[in-house]
This record gives sequence, structure tokens and C-alpha cells, in this order.
Amino acid sequence: MIPNVFHRHVDVDGVRVFYREAGPVAAPTLLLLHGFPSASHQFRRLIDALGDRFHLVAPDYPGFGHSGDLDGPHTFDRLADTVEKFVDAVGLRRFALYAFDFGGPVGFRLAVRRPELITGLVVQNANAYTDGLSENARAFIANDDREVAAGFMTLAFTKSQYEDGATDPALLSPDGWTLDQHFLDLPGRQDIQVDLALDYRSNVARYPEWQEWLRTAKPPTLIVWGRGDAIFTEDGAKAYLRDVPDAELHVFDTGHFALEEKLPEIAPLIAAFLGRLPENA
Repeated sequence: MIPNVFHRHVDVDGVRVFYREAGPVAAPTLLLLHGFPSASHQFRRLIDALGDRFHLVAPDYPGFGHSGDLDGPHTFDRLADTVEKFVDAVGLRRFALYAFDFGGPVGFRLAVRRPELITGLVVQNANAYTDGLSENARAFIANDDREVAAGFMTLAFTKSQYEDGATDPALLSPDGWTLDQHFLDLPGRQDIQVDLALDYRSNVARYPEWQEWLRTAKPPTLIVWGRGDAIFTEDGAKAYLRDVPDAELHVFDTGHFALEEKLPEIAPLIAAFLGRLPENA
């Protein structure tokens, strides 16, 4: 069955946060946290695939997609603040966390602050270990020049994040990077993304904290990864096994936005994983 998908807004400290929601609220919940420079639209096909059986909730961060912007600089701490308050505002009490790209630093902050919320973890090309930082990623993190950071906000770079490492370009919908760039080009949005680019090093500084949570909590974990990712390498996927040795790991011949090309293989893995988790308490 194809689920109904609801498109809603909720006020979080004066910011109008947009989110997509589908599925029975009593079923296991999956909070879908998107990456850069995307928004919840990147999960549309996954929501269609799983939303008949599971409760899926996908917000747009402040400064992304259809959500409003924060007053003042955008940092990863402030994105996590908003997501934490969003979770409370929409009444999510227990959920599995889908962490992709920027969803890693946002989601791990939330997990460390509120571990009682987390029933499980799905990691898709979201790094928490220096092992997985490519040379491109290290250069991005080391940069402290706003003009250089602004160079990552172009259509060519946005498109490259989809195409690099992909094996069949015909499976990549141009709607993804076109919509990403549309939002990125809205007034003030590039400045927001530059703020976050310059703040990215704060995430690397927190890696030991997140690793400690993984070692201590040992959440049920599913790792799905595109090995052709030019940003976060396959070593970053394998590194999770040091702290969560029972994690289920699957690596695919695709790139950073692995769902674009490998949804038919990844969606059943997520469904099986969610099916092993408890329903919402």
C-alpha cells in the first residue's frame, strides 16, 4: 500500500518548522534527519516505501527546505536544539534515529542529551570517526574562509554530491539536486550554510563523546553506506563496529546519497530492522 503523507508545520521557539509524516503512530517510529544541502524531500521515496507499516517523521532543519530561519548564526548546536524541541512539540516519545550526513551531528547531539528517546540507530553515510574523513572532508573542515566556504554552495557542487560514486546515472533523479539548489539560492540561505560549514569542526571535536555513547548504550544499529562517497569513506562505516560490534553493516556500490540509487536494496533492510524494534512506549 502507498501511504498518505502529511505535510505539516509546528512552531518551535518562533521558527516555523516544516515536516513530513506518514504511517500509524503506534508503530515503531523512525525520525529521518537529512543532510546538506538537502531537506526532508530527500526521503520522499523511502517514506512511500515504508510509511504503510511504520511511523516516519522527517523535519526540515531551520534554514533548510520549507522551514524558517533562526535569528543569528546557525550552528550545529542550535540545529540540535530545534530538533530536540521539535521532537517534544510533535509528541515523539520513543523512536529510531536515521542519521544521514548533517543528520549525524544533529542526531548524535540529541542521542547524548536524551538517550531515553532512542530505540535504535540507522546510520547512512554519517560520520562519527576520523577514520571516515576523506581528504575533501578534511579540507572542508579545516577551512575558515567564508568566501572559500561559499564555493561549496554552487549547483555544480550540489550535483556532484549525487553523482560522485554512483554507478548508474539514469537512476539519479535530477529533481534532488535541482530542489536542493532552489532552497540554497533563497535569500540568506547561502550565508546560513556558510555558518554551518565553518562550524563543522565542532562536530569532529565531539566524536569521542558520541563514541562513548555508542559504547555505553550499544543501541541496535543498522549501517548502510555508499562506498563511492567522496566525503565520508567506507572506513567511517566500519569504524562504528569498534563501539557497536553487533551492528549490521551493508556497503553498496553507490555514492553519498545512497537512497537515490539503492532504495530497492536499502528499504527492506530498514523495514526488517524496524520490525525488530519495540513499538512506541
